[in-house]
Amino acid sequence: MQQPQLDLRVLRYFVAVAEELHFGRAASRLHIAQPSLSVQIRKLEHELGVPLLIRSSRSVELTDAGEVLLTEARRLLSAAKRVVSMTQEAASGVKGTLIVGFQSNAAAEMTPRILAAFKNNHPGVHVQMRSYGFSDPTAGLADGSADVAFVRPPLPEAGWLAMETLFVEPRVLAVSNGSHLAKLSEVSVEQVHDQPFVARNAPEKWRDFWLATQSREGHPVRLGTQVSTVDECFEAILNERGIAFTQASTQRFYDRPGLSFIPVKDIPPSTLSIAWRTDTNDELAREFVETARTLATFGGIPNVTSSFIGDPMSPIV
Repeated sequence: MQQPQLDLRVLRYFVAVAEELHFGRAASRLHIAQPSLSVQIRKLEHELGVPLLIRSSRSVELTDAGEVLLTEARRLLSAAKRVVSMTQEAASGVKGTLIVGFQSNAAAEMTPRILAAFKNNHPGVHVQMRSYGFSDPTAGLADGSADVAFVRPPLPEAGWLAMETLFVEPRVLAVSNGSHLAKLSEVSVEQVHDQPFVARNAPEKWRDFWLATQSREGHPVRLGTQVSTVDECFEAILNERGIAFTQASTQRFYDRPGLSFIPVKDIPPSTLSIAWRTDTNDELAREFVETARTLATFGGIPNVTSSFIGDPMSPIV
């Protein structure tokens, strides 16, 4: 039996449908006609010999095979993009590209110091910082679009993922200045049990960490709204649609007018880690991890507690 030939263009079509779970929105995103998109996905299913989507008049869902293809298609498309980039860079004299994924304020004040140290040791390497929303706590490592990432555990357990702690910092409560909580010098979780919270549109384990569900002693979370990015989060708080826990360093990078940040006395802190994939032999990623590790160990960082665990190249447990 002849092996099916995968068309990168059609894979991009499939990823759009799989992410939107709606042919109309996917077609609009791709700037093509919806009937044409439907035909292309049907052809892909026929070539692979398996159903990828479960369609009904009201919804579109991925089959198990579709879930697998989505993960692998993202990796393949990312790799194809990398091939083009590396080829063009070779012609221009660039000695490689490193994609560093991050969310919100990355590694706080350590970020520019890590980047400067790495570039000093690798002057020909192009380092690209890429921001990710709350839906991907791995900041691009899961789909291979990032080579290394600044992340905040807990992350989904995966055999391909490894990380090391760079520093630990307290969590604080972000509220609008109009809230009665803004006048407090410190709060406990019990004091905000009945307050509406801004929830991160993220995997459950990560979402629950930022809602401090384990510190609520079974008291349910009252949800005000859900958001996908840190900017959306603060807009929701300013509009008094809810309050939210965040890392203490957020105040230094997102201290907008109208926001107050209050210390919280009874929830665990937030850990900032450097993470990478163990199923790739990426020397630049390893060098970047070592640079971050060295700076965190010997350089220190203000207002946080530096902490290291284990071998910097050992897998997460």
